[in-house]
Amino acid sequence: MAISGYSEEYRTTLVCVDSYHKGVPQGRLYNPYLTAEKNFQSLTQFLQSMERTLEMMDFPKAFTVTRTFAPLPDHATGPPLSQSRPGDLATFAVKILFRQNASWQGSVTWLEGKREQSFRSVLELILLMSTALETQKAS
Repeated sequence: MAISGYSEEYRTTLVCVDSYHKGVPQGRLYNPYLTAEKNFQSLTQFLQSMERTLEMMDFPKAFTVTRTFAPLPDHATGPPLSQSRPGDLATFAVKILFRQNASWQGSVTWLEGKREQSFRSVLELILLMSTALETQKAS
């Protein structure tokens, strides 16, 4: 079922973490909406890239209006997630189901660990990803 003109696959963003040093992830994210991968050098850049992508798609619809100073970029379409390169350290499939209470709700799948967990906020998402990254670094 398509919502707002997008199919279900647009809910999932692949987050490929290439390094994780002192709690700072670096890597790339992929979404079918994007024409190319988006690089991030910190947790803040990761969150901002994800939020910008969700805002550009307007999917899933935000429960609250995002405050911004600049207009958002135009729509783009990119390659499927299957054409993305996995993270050097870890790869996560982040599926955003809702954007309520100025946060995200959905599920995250740690592909290398073959584990999936739901999250109720961005903070929970960050903590789940951090736990997996610390586990991956220790092994």
